[in-house]
Amino acid sequence: MKALNQELEAKFFISKPEALEAQLKALGAELIQPRTHEYNLRFDTPDQQLAQEFRLLRLRKDQAVRLTYKGPATNQEGVNVREEVEINVEDYETAKQLLHVLGYVVTAIYEKYRTTYELNNNHITIDEMPFGVFVEVEGRDKEGIKITAEALGLNWDTNISENYLMIFYRLKKAYRLDFDEMTFENFGGLDIDLKLAGVKAAW
Repeated sequence: MKALNQELEAKFFISKPEALEAQLKALGAELIQPRTHEYNLRFDTPDQQLAQEFRLLRLRKDQAVRLTYKGPATNQEGVNVREEVEINVEDYETAKQLLHVLGYVVTAIYEKYRTTYELNNNHITIDEMPFGVFVEVEGRDKEGIKITAEALGLNWDTNISENYLMIFYRLKKAYRLDFDEMTFENFGGLDIDLKLAGVKAAW
């Protein structure tokens, strides 16, 4: 079972998101969040101590504003498991100011569109990143996540342990990108092949 403040999820790259959404609907999945734009700021100390310890401090703005801490991830049977603590905050700009006063600086900026379904007590999120579309299956236990992923026809062997920022860094090196922000504007017009980042499609 899922422990308190623990996140369990499996992530996949999909080349046919429309087909995946059709499969979700055919299986009776419930749409719990329509396609929503997200804007994310990743904070760290000036010497990036959190990143060195594989920890994350993030401020996200979509329909609400959330401040999230994530601990180091471990991959258990293809499922990423990590500590997660998240709170809602009322004011985005004040939250940014508070983090700056505490000595944190913005080290990464990224945006995406996210659509969320629920199936078999698991959350299935479709993330449209500037460089590709991904699906995350999050649930209470590893077995349930794997069963749901297989029901969706996802190739379990292609699940991804890296976060989006790590994939971006690989793409940045492969394509010699001269920008640091993962935005749709920056990636506009670029033909990206995620194979160059070691990512295989599950669909």
